[in-house]
Amino acid sequence: GDRGSREGLIVVHEWWGLTDHIETRGQRLSDAGFLVIVPDMYRGSVAKNFEEAGHLMDGLDWTGACMDINGAAKYLKSLGCGKVGVTGYCMGGALALAAGVLCDEVSAVSSYYGIPKATVCDLSKIKVPAQGHWATKDEIKGFSSPEDYGPLEGKLKAVGVTVDWHVYEANHAFVNDTGPLHKTHYNAEAAKKSEERLVAFMHQYLK
Repeated sequence: GDRGSREGLIVVHEWWGLTDHIETRGQRLSDAGFLVIVPDMYRGSVAKNFEEAGHLMDGLDWTGACMDINGAAKYLKSLGCGKVGVTGYCMGGALALAAGVLCDEVSAVSSYYGIPKATVCDLSKIKVPAQGHWATKDEIKGFSSPEDYGPLEGKLKAVGVTVDWHVYEANHAFVNDTGPLHKTHYNAEAAKKSEERLVAFMHQYLK
């Protein structure tokens, strides 16, 4: 096709690392018409349990990770993408929002249940349309609970960017059908609905 006709999408993994679950999400989004990159923020490490996952996430250089995302966006543009979006889950969702502030190659972001710390970036400086997928039963305070995503919606709307917030009757990590929490947290209906909304949002703002 014409140069700049493809829409690029970067899919950022959870705190577990680059698992089969995230590879599958990337493939599904590729099937939905995007040119997809799934970067490995941990350079090959995959957590086996909560302790390892916490250790890997705590050790992540978030600014460096955003530079990696910006580099991936530049690469997608070199392959013929006109605009590039970022989505991610849990830690990856927080990185997606951070990319909306720190990555000048990114045109739209969608976070699944993740908000970056104020030390990573000032979200009131976001310049691109932002979508969020949140869970009513999410208890991770300071990261993805209702007390966090509720006020954030108002903060982003005050900046004047497009905000597309969706809340599901579900738990944190409701899209993950394979991880350690999937028996209690996976919600097929919320996963399907949120993916449809993600695809529609990205097609709208990347075309």
